[in-house]
Amino acid sequence: MSVSKVEKNTSAKHSKRQFDLFDFLYKYGTILTILVLIIIFASANPAFLQSNNIINILRSISIVTIIAIGITISLSVNGFDLSVGSTASLANAVVISMFVWYSQPTVLAIGVALFAALLVGALNSFLIVKIRIPDMLITLAMMFIIQGVALTYTRGATISQNMVMPDGSFATGLISPFFSQIGRVPWIIIIMLFVVFSVHIFLTYTKHGRYMYVIGGNAEAARLSGIPVNRYKILAYLLSATFAAIGGIVLASRVMTAEINAGGGYLMDSVAAAFIGFSVLGAGKPNAFGTFVGAVLIGILANGLVMMSVPYYAMDIVKGTVLALALALTYYKLK
Repeated sequence: MSVSKVEKNTSAKHSKRQFDLFDFLYKYGTILTILVLIIIFASANPAFLQSNNIINILRSISIVTIIAIGITISLSVNGFDLSVGSTASLANAVVISMFVWYSQPTVLAIGVALFAALLVGALNSFLIVKIRIPDMLITLAMMFIIQGVALTYTRGATISQNMVMPDGSFATGLISPFFSQIGRVPWIIIIMLFVVFSVHIFLTYTKHGRYMYVIGGNAEAARLSGIPVNRYKILAYLLSATFAAIGGIVLASRVMTAEINAGGGYLMDSVAAAFIGFSVLGAGKPNAFGTFVGAVLIGILANGLVMMSVPYYAMDIVKGTVLALALALTYYKLK
């Protein structure tokens, strides 16, 4: 065997070893990162592994996960919904106002909030599917529009029990005790896990979920195969808005008020969780389980940094870095 052939074989084996290492990190890097962070934070503060703190982490990621699941569904059809944070804010404002301003029962209050979110999803899907505006651009515009609608609806004020109304009187409506339980442990965690499990089953094991993945992979091939592409894209944006609304409703139950742009702060973490989920266990596509793992990573980061007394204004640097690395890993692998 010539020297050149030996060098080529050696080079090929070396490249193979590098590829295997990268493939391993692509599949298990997120989970390994979580384990490393747990070890680091537990070493710095033994209270990190206490059951109360673990429950606190799960509670803190519940709303992020629910909203991120909506983004995951839009990503499955190769879309992207940036309006979920504002939709959550709108649902948050509507459901609290139904109690405080109009003294409505729980079922009606939640139903109206979901209906408002479905209107947002319907408008998004109409502009994307029928008018053919790029999804990222129109949902970015809708983010500001919905935020403005929510601010106008609340008159720029926080909605809470016994608040002062514009005419100088006090609001007489009370938030239902049943509704107030939704945002508490264990129900907030149970709702999150139910959402993750349901969407995982839907995307992985149903015909409709598989159709969404086919559309996300190649919409034209899906159309030629007889799949109603537009119908599934509409469904994706309706579901995205629905889960954003559920996140806003759970947030309302947790804080018992409707703050100005309450859901806006969840957008970045939700996007990060959804994109981190691409690489979990080598999925290579948006998936509910991966999104949950991504949310867990973000939650552990945030909790651990707080316990280590890292200033809150520095946390976005860490979160942004994690998202950038996740995107780099995902898109390098997908090339």
